[in-house]
Amino acid sequence: MEIKHLTDQIAVGEQIVASDLKELHEKGFRAVVCNRPDGEGGDQPTFQELATEAERLGLEMRYLPVVGGKVSDGDAAEFGAVMAQLPKPVFAYCRTGTRSTTLWSLSQAAERPLPEIVRTAKAAGYDMSGVVRRIANGGITPTDAPDGSYDLVIVGAGAGGVAVAASLKQRMPGLEIAIIDPAEAHYYQPGWTMVGGGVFDAEDTVRTMGSLIPKGVHWIKAAVAAFEPKNDVVILDGCRVVKYKRLIVTPGLKLDWARVEGLVETLGRNGVTSNYRYDLAPYTWKLVSEMRSGRALFTQPPMPIKCAGAPQKAMYLSADHWTRKGVIGDIDIQFHNAGGVLFGVKDYVPALEAYVQKYGIALNFSQNLVAIDGPSKTAVFDVTKPDQTVERTEVDFDMIHVVPPQSAPDFVAVSPLADAAGWVDVDQATLRHVEYENIWSLGDVMNAPNAKTAAAARKQAPVVAENVVADIRGRSPRAQYDGYGSCPLTVERGKIVLAEFGYGGALQPSFPTWLIDGTKPSRAAWLLKEKILPPIYWRAMLKGREWLARPEALSK
Repeated sequence: MEIKHLTDQIAVGEQIVASDLKELHEKGFRAVVCNRPDGEGGDQPTFQELATEAERLGLEMRYLPVVGGKVSDGDAAEFGAVMAQLPKPVFAYCRTGTRSTTLWSLSQAAERPLPEIVRTAKAAGYDMSGVVRRIANGGITPTDAPDGSYDLVIVGAGAGGVAVAASLKQRMPGLEIAIIDPAEAHYYQPGWTMVGGGVFDAEDTVRTMGSLIPKGVHWIKAAVAAFEPKNDVVILDGCRVVKYKRLIVTPGLKLDWARVEGLVETLGRNGVTSNYRYDLAPYTWKLVSEMRSGRALFTQPPMPIKCAGAPQKAMYLSADHWTRKGVIGDIDIQFHNAGGVLFGVKDYVPALEAYVQKYGIALNFSQNLVAIDGPSKTAVFDVTKPDQTVERTEVDFDMIHVVPPQSAPDFVAVSPLADAAGWVDVDQATLRHVEYENIWSLGDVMNAPNAKTAAAARKQAPVVAENVVADIRGRSPRAQYDGYGSCPLTVERGKIVLAEFGYGGALQPSFPTWLIDGTKPSRAAWLLKEKILPPIYWRAMLKGREWLARPEALSK
C-alpha cells in the first residue's frame, strides 16, 4: 500500500483491503474515509467489510462515495465537514486516490491559496488542472460567462508585457489585445542600483501603470489565478475567465523573501536592506552614506536571479563611496555568493577582480544566506564544500545588502505551462511554448538559458511580436532570440564594465571597442547607464520603438 501525504492531517491512496487497515493503524492514522462506491470494481471489498475491521482496530471510518469524474460541490462540502469532525490524521481512498485528492482540494479552496493546493496535489502525484477553475471559485462550480475574449492576451505589464504589446500594436494596429496586471505602478527596476548608490532618486524610477499601457490595449486590472491552455483560458482571482486566441506570458519572477528565515521581519531596519525593492533602495544609500566603520555584507542567492550582476553593483558602488570618503580601511566588506564564481562570463572577471582587490573585498563562494537575526545583527549561511556535508556559519554585520531567493510566480510554477523547475517552457529561439503553439513567453519567467535582465526583454519583445504576427498570418516563425542580455556592472561612480553576452556566454557587444570595450571599466558605459538607457526604456522600448532591437531572422 502506498500512502501519499497531502498534509500532516490527511493522506490519500488507492483502494485498500482489510489487511491494510492494520498498517494504517500502526502508522498512527486515526480515521479512514472511503470515497469509492461499493461495487465499482469486481475485486473491491465492500465498505462494511472494511468498517468492521476498522472498528476492531479502533479506527473511525466514514463512507462518502463519489462516482468517478463527478465530484459535486456538495460532495466537496461534505468531505470538508467530515474532515473537520474526524480525529487526525485521516487516510482517504478511492480507486487511485484522485477523487479523494479532488475532494480535499475543493474543500480547501477557501482556506489555502490555489497554487499551494495544486502544488500539494502535484507533489503527491495528482493533477488538479481539471478543477482549477472551481478551486479558484472557492471550491464551487462557476456559472459566470467569460469576462472577455480577445485576439491576444498578455499576462504581466512589466517591461516585457508593455514592450511586446507596443511592438504588436506597431505591427497590427487593429489587433484586439488585453493586458492583465493588478499593479498600479510600473517600475524601471534597473534604476534601483543607482538609487542605492545615491545617483538616482527613487521617484524617477516609477510611473503610473495607466500612463504606459499602449493606446488601444485593454487593461484588465486583476491578478491571474491559473491557466487552462487546453481551453484557451486565463482564470483571474475571483474566478473571472478571460478567453484568448493567442497568449503571451510575461509576469516576471517572484522575490521569495520568506525563504530566508527572519528576513521579512527585519527588512528596512537593523542595517538590513536590498536594492531589489523600490522602498528599500533609498535605505541602502542611507546606510552606505552614514557608515564609517564596521562590517558590510553583500549576498547573492542560488541562480537563477533577476540581474545576476546586481548584488555586485551594490557592493562596488558602496565601496567606491567609502573610498571617496576615506573610510574604506575601516570597513570589512564581504561578498557571500551561493555560486562558485564571481561572474558567469569569464571575459569580464579580470576587470571585476581588479576592483575586488582595490576595495579589499573578501570573497566567500558557495555560501547561501538562510537566516538573519536583525536585532542581533547576525547572518547565517549554509556553506557547501566539495564532497563534504553542508556546514552552517554565523557572521556578524553592521550592514547587510540581501538579494532574496527567486523563483517563478506560484500561479505559473504549478500550471501546465511550466517545466519541472516551474518556469514557462519555451523554445529558446522562437520563445514559443514547446507544447501549446498559441502561447509565447518572454522576460524573467521563461526557461531560456539567458540572463534575466531588462535588456534581454528589450530584445525578446520584438522577436515574440514578429512571431505572433507571423502565426496570425498563417506563417512559420520568422524571428529568433539569440540569448542577448546586458549587465552594466557599476564598478565605481562614473565607470561601468558593460557586460553584453548571449547564449553560452558568447560576447555580443552593441558598440565598437573604440567607443565601449565592455571588458574594461568605461566612462562612456556609465553615461549610457545614467543618461541614455532610462529615456530609451520609457520613450522607446515601452512605445514599440525597437532601437538596436530589431528582430533577427530565424536561421533555416
